[in-house]
Amino acid sequence: MILIDALLSGVTLGGMYALIAMGLTLQYGVARIMNLSYGEFLIAAAFLAFWFFTGLGVNPPAGLLLVVPLAFLVNWAIYRALLTWLVARAKTRAALEVDSILATFGLLFVIQGIALVAFGGAYYSYSYLAVPVSVLGSTIAANRLVALAAAAVIGGGLYLVMTRTRLGTALRAVAVDPVAAQLVAIDIRAAAAFAFALGGGLVAAGGVLVSMFLTFSATMGVLFTMKALIVVIMGGVGNLMGCLVAGLLLGLAETLVSRFVDPGLTLAATFTLFLGILLWRPAGLFGKAAR
Repeated sequence: MILIDALLSGVTLGGMYALIAMGLTLQYGVARIMNLSYGEFLIAAAFLAFWFFTGLGVNPPAGLLLVVPLAFLVNWAIYRALLTWLVARAKTRAALEVDSILATFGLLFVIQGIALVAFGGAYYSYSYLAVPVSVLGSTIAANRLVALAAAAVIGGGLYLVMTRTRLGTALRAVAVDPVAAQLVAIDIRAAAAFAFALGGGLVAAGGVLVSMFLTFSATMGVLFTMKALIVVIMGGVGNLMGCLVAGLLLGLAETLVSRFVDPGLTLAATFTLFLGILLWRPAGLFGKAAR
């Protein structure tokens, strides 16, 4: 039963990692923006969910309908107001990556500072559906199951959009070759702005779901940015299926090590798995080596 409990917890955590990483792989793969402030938007969404629930009585699933569109609009505005200038002046995609790292690194501290002023450095949490549910003879909190189901629906919906619609085809074309995409009348600037905003919406969804069963603070954004980067690289940059598999692997590895070895070795297990996969598959599990 302990093993089943650990596996369920690992799959739930891995599902959150996968959903969060999908947004980052969209921002980097399509818009070519390496967003180091990514995790701060997750924490901001978690605080919004906390405020909606404790202050207005809006439960987290309903809060998704408010937080995700707001995050989409905020990220679209950030891309248009700040990052468009970097895109315009960058002579190569590599130069854009460097500029975006510097710009979003500064944005990280701006968002984190606002959160610290508003909420301080304390840890926050709230109780929503924190009732035990029996699954396969093991017990897990209902809020974790709700979060996992929501992540599966959102992630599955994104995968279908990216693989079965004209919009998804256009975004994938921009990610592969933006110059060739222009030749078939794809507006690469609009596609990049949309992908960046969509990534912001996904990480906000992850923030709302994570807040249902984990404690969080204003300074935890960097941790989630790091985990998202690890998942994106492990799975293969720009590959949604890679994000899913790598996220589940990371969540299971962290949970199993925490339960059966030592909680203090969780971070060591994360980087051991990361380095092992890169030594075996330098381009990631689903990535393709450049020629």
